Amino acid sequence: MSMQIYISLLRGVNMTGHNSIKMSDLTDLYKKQGFKDAETYIQSGNVVFSYAGVESESELSQKIEKAIQGKFNYNIPVMLRTIKEVQGFYSENPFLNEEKFDPARMAVIFLHEEVSESQAEKVKGVDYPPDKFKINGREIFIFCPNGFGKTKLYTIFFENKMKVTGTARNWKTVETLLRIAANK
Repeated sequence: MSMQIYISLLRGVNMTGHNSIKMSDLTDLYKKQGFKDAETYIQSGNVVFSYAGVESESELSQKIEKAIQGKFNYNIPVMLRTIKEVQGFYSENPFLNEEKFDPARMAVIFLHEEVSESQAEKVKGVDYPPDKFKINGREIFIFCPNGFGKTKLYTIFFENKMKVTGTARNWKTVETLLRIAANK
């Protein structure tokens, strides 16, 4: 059995207020589930870990969600990706060649499930220039050249329109998570 490296992204986790979890407690929870070298990044539920089991990503997500429910009594969706998946869509970012590209104005919404055709149809004609988005499987790339302060294109918009569950990370966070995973 070979070791697989995963990046998990928890929706709605923070250090204070609603769904507060200390990152050290989250790391301990992952280790108790049999995940190796679990490491968190910033205070919003990003965990990079290794695992040699045979469960599918869906089964692993459910395992983590159940453990969080049991330990912290929070119902938190977990978006799970292998490092290979993230590397693959990282290179497919449709906005990297935009004029004046700035990673601080780019985000990825990681979705719990792949978008169906009927869900994608619900946002097909959406256009809020200069902001742009592109759906790619279980990710939605968002580029907001003027920043995210006034954009309508963010997680809650897509969740409401498409009836999906997701969590957003800015492009710098995605890059950092890949660097952490590469060192595992």
